[in-house]
Amino acid sequence: MRFDFFRRSSEDTGNDAPAHAEAGADGRVAYAMLLDAQRRVIGYRMAWRSADEGSEASGAAGVKALTDTLAMHLNPGSGGWLLGSQMLFVDVTVDALFQSDLQSLPPQQVVLCMGAEEMLDADLRSIVLFLREQGFGFMLCGASGLPEDPELRSIVTHFEVGAHDSETVLRLRQDAQLGHPPVEPIVSRVEDWAAFDACAGRRVSVFVDGAFSNPPVRETEDALQPEALLIVQLMQMLQRNEDLRVIEAALKHDAALTYRLLRYINSPAVGMAVEIHSLRHAVAMLGYSPLYRWLSLLLATSNKAGSPYMMKKAILRGRFVELVGQGMLPASEADNLFVAGMFSLLDQLLGVSMEGVLRKVQLTEAVQQAILSRGGLYGPFVALAESCERDDGEAARLSEALFLSPAQVNAAQLSALVWAQDASPAAGGP
Repeated sequence: MRFDFFRRSSEDTGNDAPAHAEAGADGRVAYAMLLDAQRRVIGYRMAWRSADEGSEASGAAGVKALTDTLAMHLNPGSGGWLLGSQMLFVDVTVDALFQSDLQSLPPQQVVLCMGAEEMLDADLRSIVLFLREQGFGFMLCGASGLPEDPELRSIVTHFEVGAHDSETVLRLRQDAQLGHPPVEPIVSRVEDWAAFDACAGRRVSVFVDGAFSNPPVRETEDALQPEALLIVQLMQMLQRNEDLRVIEAALKHDAALTYRLLRYINSPAVGMAVEIHSLRHAVAMLGYSPLYRWLSLLLATSNKAGSPYMMKKAILRGRFVELVGQGMLPASEADNLFVAGMFSLLDQLLGVSMEGVLRKVQLTEAVQQAILSRGGLYGPFVALAESCERDDGEAARLSEALFLSPAQVNAAQLSALVWAQDASPAAGGP
Protein backbone atom coordinates (compact mmCIF):
# COMPACT_ATOMS: atom_id res chain seq x y z
CA MET A 1 0.00 0.00 0.00
CA ARG A 2 1.75 3.14 -1.23
CA PHE A 3 1.32 6.41 0.56
CA ASP A 4 1.64 9.20 -2.02
CA PHE A 5 -0.34 11.94 -0.38
CA PHE A 6 1.28 15.27 -1.09
CA ARG A 7 2.63 15.58 -4.61
CA ARG A 8 1.79 18.90 -6.21
CA SER A 9 1.09 18.89 -9.92
CA SER A 10 3.83 20.26 -12.15
CA GLU A 11 1.07 22.14 -14.01
CA ASP A 12 0.16 24.12 -10.88
CA THR A 13 0.35 27.73 -11.99
CA GLY A 14 -1.80 29.46 -9.39
CA ASN A 15 -3.39 31.76 -11.99
CA ASP A 16 -6.90 30.34 -12.36
CA ALA A 17 -9.02 32.61 -10.17
CA PRO A 18 -12.43 31.02 -10.85
CA ALA A 19 -11.08 27.58 -9.99
CA HIS A 20 -9.68 29.04 -6.79
CA ALA A 21 -13.01 30.43 -5.74
CA GLU A 22 -14.70 27.11 -6.36
CA ALA A 23 -12.02 25.26 -4.41
CA GLY A 24 -12.51 27.52 -1.43
CA ALA A 25 -16.25 26.93 -1.47
CA ASP A 26 -16.40 23.23 -2.20
CA GLY A 27 -13.06 21.75 -1.27
CA ARG A 28 -12.35 19.11 1.32
CA VAL A 29 -9.66 18.65 3.94
CA ALA A 30 -7.59 15.46 3.77
CA TYR A 31 -4.95 14.49 6.26
CA ALA A 32 -2.34 11.91 7.14
CA MET A 33 -1.08 11.14 10.63
CA LEU A 34 2.52 11.56 11.73
CA LEU A 35 3.53 8.57 13.84
CA ASP A 36 6.56 8.24 16.07
CA ALA A 37 8.46 4.99 16.61
CA GLN A 38 5.83 3.80 19.13
CA ARG A 39 3.04 4.42 16.57
CA ARG A 40 1.72 7.36 18.57
CA VAL A 41 0.10 10.20 16.64
CA ILE A 42 2.22 13.33 17.08
CA GLY A 43 0.97 15.47 14.22
CA TYR A 44 -0.97 15.72 10.97
CA ARG A 45 -0.14 16.64 7.40
CA MET A 46 -2.99 18.50 5.80
CA ALA A 47 -4.01 18.87 2.16
CA TRP A 48 -6.89 20.53 0.36
CA ARG A 49 -8.83 18.53 -2.21
CA SER A 50 -10.74 20.60 -4.74
CA ALA A 51 -14.32 19.97 -5.85
CA ASP A 52 -12.77 17.81 -8.57
CA GLU A 53 -12.43 14.94 -6.06
CA GLY A 54 -8.96 13.48 -5.66
CA SER A 55 -7.04 16.47 -7.04
CA GLU A 56 -5.37 19.25 -5.12
CA ALA A 57 -6.60 22.81 -5.47
CA SER A 58 -4.15 24.83 -7.49
CA GLY A 59 -1.63 27.26 -6.11
CA ALA A 60 -2.09 29.78 -3.38
CA ALA A 61 -5.90 29.52 -3.41
CA GLY A 62 -5.75 25.94 -2.23
CA VAL A 63 -3.41 26.88 0.62
CA LYS A 64 -5.66 29.82 1.52
CA ALA A 65 -8.77 27.65 1.61
CA LEU A 66 -6.96 25.09 3.74
CA THR A 67 -5.50 27.59 6.22
CA ASP A 68 -8.83 29.42 6.52
CA THR A 69 -10.59 26.15 7.32
CA LEU A 70 -7.91 25.01 9.77
CA ALA A 71 -7.93 28.37 11.54
CA MET A 72 -11.72 28.35 11.85
CA HIS A 73 -11.87 24.96 13.52
CA LEU A 74 -8.47 24.50 15.18
CA ASN A 75 -7.41 28.02 16.13
CA PRO A 76 -10.52 30.10 16.85
CA GLY A 77 -9.79 33.53 18.25
CA SER A 78 -11.43 32.89 21.59
CA GLY A 79 -10.30 29.31 22.10
CA GLY A 80 -6.70 29.39 20.97
CA TRP A 81 -4.92 26.38 19.51
CA LEU A 82 -7.09 23.31 20.13
CA LEU A 83 -4.67 20.51 19.22
CA GLY A 84 -2.32 20.90 22.16
CA SER A 85 1.21 19.81 21.29
CA GLN A 86 0.17 18.32 17.93
CA MET A 87 1.99 19.76 14.92
CA LEU A 88 0.47 20.57 11.53
CA PHE A 89 2.44 20.13 8.31
CA VAL A 90 1.16 22.07 5.30
CA ASP A 91 2.51 22.05 1.74
CA VAL A 92 2.87 25.59 0.49
CA THR A 93 3.48 27.19 -2.89
CA VAL A 94 5.63 30.24 -3.57
CA ASP A 95 2.55 32.47 -3.84
CA ALA A 96 1.18 31.15 -0.55
CA LEU A 97 4.25 32.37 1.34
CA PHE A 98 3.17 35.96 0.72
CA GLN A 99 -0.38 35.44 1.97
CA SER A 100 -1.41 36.85 5.31
CA ASP A 101 -3.62 33.79 5.84
CA LEU A 102 -0.67 31.86 7.26
CA GLN A 103 -0.77 34.23 10.22
CA SER A 104 -4.15 32.78 11.25
CA LEU A 105 -2.31 29.65 12.47
CA PRO A 106 0.08 29.53 15.44
CA PRO A 107 3.62 29.55 13.95
CA GLN A 108 5.10 27.31 16.66
CA GLN A 109 2.66 24.52 15.74
CA VAL A 110 3.00 24.70 11.95
CA VAL A 111 5.65 23.32 9.61
CA LEU A 112 5.60 24.59 6.02
CA CYS A 113 6.65 21.94 3.49
CA MET A 114 8.56 23.12 0.41
CA GLY A 115 10.61 21.69 -2.43
CA ALA A 116 14.31 22.36 -2.60
CA GLU A 117 14.06 24.59 -5.69
CA GLU A 118 11.55 26.88 -4.03
CA MET A 119 13.16 27.05 -0.62
CA LEU A 120 16.58 27.77 -2.09
CA ASP A 121 15.30 30.50 -4.45
CA ALA A 122 17.31 33.65 -3.66
CA ASP A 123 14.27 35.85 -4.34
CA LEU A 124 12.35 34.09 -1.57
CA ARG A 125 15.03 34.23 1.08
CA SER A 126 13.71 37.30 2.86
CA ILE A 127 10.14 36.01 3.25
CA VAL A 128 11.33 32.52 4.25
CA LEU A 129 13.65 34.02 6.87
CA PHE A 130 10.83 36.23 8.12
CA LEU A 131 8.47 33.29 8.53
CA ARG A 132 11.16 31.25 10.28
CA GLU A 133 11.79 34.12 12.71
CA GLN A 134 8.08 34.16 13.48
CA GLY A 135 8.33 30.52 14.55
CA PHE A 136 7.18 28.55 11.52
CA GLY A 137 9.10 25.35 10.86
CA PHE A 138 10.19 24.33 7.37
CA MET A 139 10.41 20.84 5.93
CA LEU A 140 12.69 20.48 2.95
CA CYS A 141 11.21 17.98 0.49
CA GLY A 142 12.79 16.19 -2.44
CA ALA A 143 16.36 17.26 -1.68
CA SER A 144 19.48 15.14 -1.57
CA GLY A 145 20.95 17.08 1.32
CA LEU A 146 20.82 20.23 3.42
CA PRO A 147 21.79 23.60 1.91
CA GLU A 148 25.45 24.55 2.13
CA ASP A 149 24.56 28.16 2.93
CA PRO A 150 24.49 28.43 6.77
CA GLU A 151 21.64 30.95 6.70
CA LEU A 152 19.43 28.70 4.59
CA ARG A 153 20.52 25.68 6.58
CA SER A 154 19.22 27.34 9.75
CA ILE A 155 15.76 27.62 8.20
CA VAL A 156 15.28 23.87 7.79
CA THR A 157 13.73 22.17 10.82
CA HIS A 158 12.54 18.95 9.16
CA PHE A 159 13.93 16.97 6.23
CA GLU A 160 12.10 14.49 4.01
CA VAL A 161 13.99 11.20 3.71
CA GLY A 162 13.27 7.92 1.99
CA ALA A 163 12.01 4.97 3.98
CA HIS A 164 15.30 3.12 3.49
CA ASP A 165 17.67 6.11 3.54
CA SER A 166 19.57 5.36 6.73
CA GLU A 167 22.64 7.22 5.45
CA THR A 168 20.89 10.61 5.33
CA VAL A 169 19.37 10.05 8.76
CA LEU A 170 22.82 9.30 10.18
CA ARG A 171 24.30 12.38 8.50
CA LEU A 172 21.59 14.66 9.91
CA ARG A 173 22.23 13.39 13.42
CA GLN A 174 25.98 13.69 13.08
CA ASP A 175 25.55 17.32 11.95
CA ALA A 176 23.51 18.04 15.09
CA GLN A 177 26.27 16.54 17.24
CA LEU A 178 28.74 18.90 15.53
CA GLY A 179 26.76 21.92 16.68
CA HIS A 180 24.48 22.54 13.70
CA PRO A 181 20.80 23.27 14.41
CA PRO A 182 19.00 19.93 14.79
CA VAL A 183 16.94 18.80 11.80
CA GLU A 184 14.32 16.07 12.23
CA PRO A 185 14.13 13.44 9.47
CA ILE A 186 10.62 12.44 8.42
CA VAL A 187 9.52 9.76 5.98
CA SER A 188 6.56 10.81 3.82
CA ARG A 189 5.76 7.48 2.21
CA VAL A 190 6.11 3.86 3.23
CA GLU A 191 4.85 0.77 1.44
CA ASP A 192 3.67 -1.19 4.45
CA TRP A 193 4.09 -1.71 8.18
CA ALA A 194 7.33 -3.62 7.65
CA ALA A 195 8.83 -0.49 6.10
CA PHE A 196 7.39 1.55 8.96
CA ASP A 197 9.07 -0.71 11.51
CA ALA A 198 12.38 -0.23 9.72
CA CYS A 199 11.95 3.54 10.10
CA ALA A 200 10.92 3.13 13.73
CA GLY A 201 14.11 1.20 14.36
CA ARG A 202 16.03 4.32 13.30
CA ARG A 203 13.70 6.53 15.44
CA VAL A 204 12.34 8.29 12.37
CA SER A 205 8.73 9.51 12.34
CA VAL A 206 6.51 8.54 9.41
CA PHE A 207 3.37 9.89 7.75
CA VAL A 208 0.75 7.21 7.15
CA ASP A 209 -2.70 7.50 5.65
CA GLY A 210 -6.01 5.83 6.36
CA ALA A 211 -5.22 2.84 4.15
CA PHE A 212 -2.90 1.41 6.79
CA SER A 213 -4.54 -1.21 8.97
CA ASN A 214 -3.73 -4.03 11.35
CA PRO A 215 -5.17 -7.38 10.21
CA PRO A 216 -6.85 -9.62 12.79
CA VAL A 217 -4.52 -12.35 13.99
CA ARG A 218 -6.57 -14.55 16.32
CA GLU A 219 -9.66 -16.67 15.73
CA THR A 220 -10.02 -18.65 18.96
CA GLU A 221 -13.00 -18.28 21.26
CA ASP A 222 -10.83 -17.11 24.14
CA ALA A 223 -8.93 -14.57 22.06
CA LEU A 224 -10.30 -11.58 23.95
CA GLN A 225 -8.13 -10.50 26.88
CA PRO A 226 -9.56 -10.65 30.44
CA GLU A 227 -10.20 -6.91 30.66
CA ALA A 228 -12.00 -6.96 27.31
CA LEU A 229 -14.18 -9.84 28.46
CA LEU A 230 -15.14 -7.94 31.62
CA ILE A 231 -16.03 -4.85 29.59
CA VAL A 232 -18.16 -6.99 27.27
CA GLN A 233 -19.92 -8.43 30.33
CA LEU A 234 -20.65 -4.92 31.64
CA MET A 235 -21.95 -3.77 28.26
CA GLN A 236 -24.31 -6.72 28.11
CA MET A 237 -25.56 -5.93 31.63
CA LEU A 238 -26.34 -2.38 30.55
CA GLN A 239 -28.21 -3.62 27.50
CA ARG A 240 -30.31 -5.85 29.72
CA ASN A 241 -30.90 -2.93 32.13
CA GLU A 242 -29.68 -5.03 35.03
CA ASP A 243 -29.70 -3.61 38.53
CA LEU A 244 -26.95 -1.06 39.10
CA ARG A 245 -25.73 -2.94 42.20
CA VAL A 246 -25.01 -6.02 40.09
CA ILE A 247 -23.08 -3.93 37.56
CA GLU A 248 -21.10 -2.25 40.35
CA ALA A 249 -20.22 -5.63 41.81
CA ALA A 250 -18.87 -6.83 38.47
CA LEU A 251 -16.84 -3.67 37.94
CA LYS A 252 -15.22 -3.94 41.37
CA HIS A 253 -13.30 -7.01 40.14
CA ASP A 254 -10.96 -4.65 38.24
CA ALA A 255 -9.91 -1.49 40.10
CA ALA A 256 -7.77 -0.30 37.17
CA LEU A 257 -10.75 -0.53 34.83
CA THR A 258 -12.89 1.44 37.29
CA TYR A 259 -10.18 4.11 37.41
CA ARG A 260 -9.99 4.35 33.62
CA LEU A 261 -13.76 4.49 33.23
CA LEU A 262 -14.10 7.33 35.72
CA ARG A 263 -11.21 9.20 34.15
CA TYR A 264 -12.85 9.00 30.71
CA ILE A 265 -16.17 10.14 32.15
CA ASN A 266 -14.46 13.09 33.85
CA SER A 267 -12.49 14.07 30.73
CA PRO A 268 -13.19 17.39 28.97
CA ALA A 269 -14.66 15.39 26.10
CA VAL A 270 -17.72 14.63 28.26
CA GLY A 271 -17.88 18.13 29.69
CA MET A 272 -19.47 17.30 33.05
CA ALA A 273 -19.99 20.29 35.34
CA VAL A 274 -19.15 18.20 38.40
CA GLU A 275 -16.60 15.45 38.98
CA ILE A 276 -17.97 11.89 38.88
CA HIS A 277 -16.70 9.74 41.74
CA SER A 278 -18.48 6.42 41.25
CA LEU A 279 -20.39 4.29 38.78
CA ARG A 280 -23.63 5.03 40.66
CA HIS A 281 -22.95 8.76 40.38
CA ALA A 282 -22.20 8.37 36.66
CA VAL A 283 -25.49 6.57 35.99
CA ALA A 284 -27.40 9.19 38.00
CA MET A 285 -25.83 11.98 35.93
CA LEU A 286 -25.58 10.33 32.51
CA GLY A 287 -27.92 7.36 32.40
CA TYR A 288 -27.14 3.94 30.94
CA SER A 289 -26.82 4.93 27.27
CA PRO A 290 -23.78 7.26 27.52
CA LEU A 291 -22.17 4.78 29.93
CA TYR A 292 -22.47 2.12 27.23
CA ARG A 293 -20.67 4.47 24.87
CA TRP A 294 -17.77 4.96 27.26
CA LEU A 295 -17.49 1.26 27.95
CA SER A 296 -17.25 0.74 24.19
CA LEU A 297 -14.37 3.21 24.13
CA LEU A 298 -12.66 1.28 26.92
CA LEU A 299 -13.17 -1.97 24.99
CA ALA A 300 -11.58 -0.47 21.89
CA THR A 301 -8.52 0.56 23.92
CA SER A 302 -8.28 -2.55 26.10
CA ASN A 303 -5.67 -4.36 24.02
CA LYS A 304 -2.44 -3.64 25.90
CA ALA A 305 -0.41 -4.69 22.85
CA GLY A 306 -2.56 -2.60 20.53
CA SER A 307 -1.32 0.23 18.35
CA PRO A 308 -1.92 3.79 19.62
CA TYR A 309 -2.39 4.73 15.97
CA MET A 310 -5.30 2.31 15.57
CA MET A 311 -6.83 3.49 18.85
CA LYS A 312 -6.69 7.12 17.75
CA LYS A 313 -8.06 6.18 14.34
CA ALA A 314 -11.02 4.34 15.92
CA ILE A 315 -11.82 7.24 18.26
CA LEU A 316 -11.63 9.72 15.39
CA ARG A 317 -13.89 7.56 13.23
CA GLY A 318 -16.43 7.11 16.00
CA ARG A 319 -16.63 10.82 16.72
CA PHE A 320 -16.74 11.75 13.03
CA VAL A 321 -19.61 9.33 12.38
CA GLU A 322 -21.46 10.75 15.38
CA LEU A 323 -20.99 14.35 14.22
CA VAL A 324 -22.02 13.88 10.58
CA GLY A 325 -25.12 12.00 11.71
CA GLN A 326 -26.19 14.58 14.27
CA GLY A 327 -28.25 16.72 11.94
CA MET A 328 -29.95 13.79 10.22
CA LEU A 329 -30.79 11.35 13.00
CA PRO A 330 -32.42 11.95 16.40
CA ALA A 331 -30.15 12.93 19.29
CA SER A 332 -30.91 9.56 20.87
CA GLU A 333 -28.94 7.88 18.08
CA ALA A 334 -25.68 9.68 18.90
CA ASP A 335 -24.26 6.88 21.05
CA ASN A 336 -25.15 4.26 18.45
CA LEU A 337 -23.47 6.32 15.73
CA PHE A 338 -20.32 6.60 17.84
CA VAL A 339 -20.29 2.87 18.59
CA ALA A 340 -20.92 1.94 14.94
CA GLY A 341 -18.01 4.10 13.79
CA MET A 342 -15.55 2.94 16.40
CA PHE A 343 -16.56 -0.72 16.39
CA SER A 344 -16.05 -0.88 12.61
CA LEU A 345 -12.35 -1.06 13.53
CA LEU A 346 -12.71 -3.31 16.57
CA ASP A 347 -11.28 -6.38 14.86
CA GLN A 348 -8.07 -4.49 14.04
CA LEU A 349 -7.91 -3.03 17.54
CA LEU A 350 -8.34 -6.31 19.38
CA GLY A 351 -6.60 -8.59 16.89
CA VAL A 352 -9.71 -10.78 16.55
CA SER A 353 -11.93 -11.43 13.51
CA MET A 354 -15.06 -9.31 13.37
CA GLU A 355 -17.21 -12.44 13.53
CA GLY A 356 -15.37 -13.45 16.70
CA VAL A 357 -15.99 -10.02 18.21
CA LEU A 358 -19.70 -10.10 17.41
CA ARG A 359 -20.05 -13.53 19.00
CA LYS A 360 -18.95 -11.92 22.27
CA VAL A 361 -20.45 -8.43 21.99
CA GLN A 362 -24.20 -8.12 21.55
CA LEU A 363 -24.95 -5.15 19.28
CA THR A 364 -28.17 -3.92 17.74
CA GLU A 365 -29.01 -5.11 14.25
CA ALA A 366 -28.46 -1.61 12.82
CA VAL A 367 -24.97 -1.37 14.33
CA GLN A 368 -24.08 -4.85 13.09
CA GLN A 369 -25.21 -3.96 9.56
CA ALA A 370 -23.01 -0.87 9.61
CA ILE A 371 -20.01 -2.82 10.86
CA LEU A 372 -20.31 -5.83 8.56
CA SER A 373 -21.63 -4.39 5.32
CA ARG A 374 -21.79 -0.59 5.70
CA GLY A 375 -25.55 -1.00 5.36
CA GLY A 376 -28.52 -0.13 7.49
CA LEU A 377 -29.20 3.17 9.21
CA TYR A 378 -25.61 3.94 10.22
CA GLY A 379 -23.68 2.27 7.39
CA PRO A 380 -23.53 5.25 4.97
CA PHE A 381 -21.96 7.40 7.69
CA VAL A 382 -19.30 4.76 8.40
CA ALA A 383 -18.63 4.45 4.65
CA LEU A 384 -18.12 8.22 4.42
CA ALA A 385 -15.68 8.12 7.34
CA GLU A 386 -13.66 5.38 5.64
CA SER A 387 -13.56 7.30 2.37
CA CYS A 388 -12.32 10.46 4.07
CA GLU A 389 -9.60 8.47 5.83
CA ARG A 390 -8.48 6.73 2.66
CA ASP A 391 -8.78 9.85 0.49
CA ASP A 392 -10.06 7.53 -2.24
CA GLY A 393 -12.08 10.00 -4.28
CA GLU A 394 -15.48 8.77 -3.08
CA ALA A 395 -16.10 11.24 -0.26
CA ALA A 396 -17.86 13.82 -2.44
CA ARG A 397 -20.34 11.26 -3.78
CA LEU A 398 -20.98 9.71 -0.36
CA SER A 399 -21.47 13.05 1.37
CA GLU A 400 -23.82 14.28 -1.35
CA ALA A 401 -25.93 11.14 -0.89
CA LEU A 402 -26.25 12.13 2.77
CA PHE A 403 -27.00 15.77 1.85
CA LEU A 404 -23.84 16.90 3.62
CA SER A 405 -21.89 19.88 2.31
CA PRO A 406 -18.08 19.85 2.08
CA ALA A 407 -18.03 22.45 4.87
CA GLN A 408 -20.02 20.15 7.15
CA VAL A 409 -17.69 17.22 6.45
CA ASN A 410 -14.62 19.40 7.09
CA ALA A 411 -16.10 20.67 10.34
CA ALA A 412 -16.81 17.11 11.50
CA GLN A 413 -13.31 15.92 10.63
CA LEU A 414 -11.51 18.74 12.40
CA SER A 415 -13.88 18.73 15.37
CA ALA A 416 -13.17 15.02 15.75
CA LEU A 417 -9.43 15.76 15.87
CA VAL A 418 -10.01 18.21 18.70
CA TRP A 419 -12.36 15.90 20.59
CA ALA A 420 -9.91 13.02 20.32
CA GLN A 421 -7.31 15.11 22.16
CA ASP A 422 -9.45 14.90 25.29
CA ALA A 423 -10.65 11.33 24.77
CA SER A 424 -7.31 9.91 23.63
CA PRO A 425 -6.13 6.66 25.20
CA ALA A 426 -2.51 7.66 24.73
CA ALA A 427 -2.28 8.43 28.39
CA GLY A 428 -4.55 5.58 29.32
CA GLY A 429 -3.92 3.12 32.04
CA PRO A 430 -3.82 3.51 35.76
